[in-house]
Amino acid sequence: MVDAPSPLSDLVAHAHHRRVVVIGGGLAGLVAALECAKVGIRVTLLEQSETLGGAIQPYEADGFPLPTGPLDHSATETMRSLVDDLGLGAHVVAPRTDETWIAGLPQGAAKLPAATVRGIPANPWADDVRAIIGWGGAWRAYLDRLRPPLTIGVERNLARLVRTRMGDRVLDRMVTPLSVGTLGIGPEELDVDALAPGLNTALTRTGSLGGAVAELLATDATPQAAGLDGGMPRLTAALERRLGDLDVEVRRRTRAVALTAGDGGWRVSVESEAPAATPDATAPPAAGAPPADPDSGDPGPARPDEDPSVIDADAVIVAVGAREARTLLAAHVAELDTAPRATPGVIETVTLVVSASTLDTHPRGARVVRIPGTGPAAVVSHETARWAWLADAAGPGRHIVRVRFGGGDTEPATTGLTDDQARALAASEASALLGVDTAELRVLASTRTTSAAERPSSALGHAAETAAIRTAIAGSDGLAAVGAWLSGSDPADVVRDATSEADRVRRATLWTGPPAE
Repeated sequence: MVDAPSPLSDLVAHAHHRRVVVIGGGLAGLVAALECAKVGIRVTLLEQSETLGGAIQPYEADGFPLPTGPLDHSATETMRSLVDDLGLGAHVVAPRTDETWIAGLPQGAAKLPAATVRGIPANPWADDVRAIIGWGGAWRAYLDRLRPPLTIGVERNLARLVRTRMGDRVLDRMVTPLSVGTLGIGPEELDVDALAPGLNTALTRTGSLGGAVAELLATDATPQAAGLDGGMPRLTAALERRLGDLDVEVRRRTRAVALTAGDGGWRVSVESEAPAATPDATAPPAAGAPPADPDSGDPGPARPDEDPSVIDADAVIVAVGAREARTLLAAHVAELDTAPRATPGVIETVTLVVSASTLDTHPRGARVVRIPGTGPAAVVSHETARWAWLADAAGPGRHIVRVRFGGGDTEPATTGLTDDQARALAASEASALLGVDTAELRVLASTRTTSAAERPSSALGHAAETAAIRTAIAGSDGLAAVGAWLSGSDPADVVRDATSEADRVRRATLWTGPPAE
């Protein structure tokens, strides 16, 4: 008597008959591809450039690693799960300092007090707070203790909440520079409940905004940051290796130009700068891959006579930027054009490798944020002060400094400048904000990157806007979109969102009708 196949075996065989195309090889696309491939679904990943990882790229300058893109992420459960699954748990590191300074103050730069949440102080009379807002600002902020709590109609707008409770000086000198410098948008665009969960509830309970901040600090409810030894390229490289282990087909230098809905599936039209690789039909299957069975309906490896300019799929996950995603989806999601979505601005980051022994003592901590309108750069990040692995690679006297221009509605001051001019401006800004004499700060190497200033998930209306877009896309079976323009800019949000959407797609794909031919 032959044993009947187990339900799990049936599911694995069924999954191998399904195909998902992921358009875009950034972090969101890599995670979405992994989530589909690890249950046995055949995945084709399309990437327009030569390298995977999107904004997260390895880079070397002056003899040591200088990765582009973010160096940290929020330490969420989903991100920890991914890092552990990829075997990177031992490489997780915490910043050795997150000390932040504020520049552009009338009295010069000052350290942001530790007893704050998103720049809101627990005690306006504290010496380090008064050093920033002055006696007049402290008296105005003290009125917060005398005002009634918000028991009806909780204020979601961070700027209005802070101005109403503590006044303009706390808002303009503490909250605004921190918001613009770290999140890229002002507090008038930030949602209190998304940015500082529990703050409004604590305000009602304690009777004051300062009291609410003190309560959140006591409960350690503020978000924590984490990074990877070697930088975030370690994560994308591990994802790429895992996709290789799972036999994901990766087509580089290949751009999706159109999506066509078919009978129960999708056709993706592509353009490639180089001919797509044709698998060797005589080669044995990769370890762990189910063999092709001509009688099972499994198409097996791609046939040499297949048209490389079209790919048939049961589902498509679009993991590119907002503009390209809308272009691909427009023909199938009519409501997408009416779904509200703010157009992201542009940020330009100039990363400098500098020689300056004064910086060995980290005189202004991990970053210096600037009051908007008081100078060209929004923030200077002293990365070798923040990350021990970078400092070890750099050695004494050498430092990595990132200077960010633009963000929100502000055009970068580097727009139209040559690389040499941008480098000179960045060096001048780094010197001024870090308090180092210009003659002492010698630039050894630099790199310049431009990217969309995607709004964080804590932006006002972000959740509603994303829900409207997702509802519109969900009207087309087998279609999904992921990426920072939907999830928010934090890599942890990108991973969480891509994981969730890929799970939705794979569930629908595994329990639908006949697979794409």
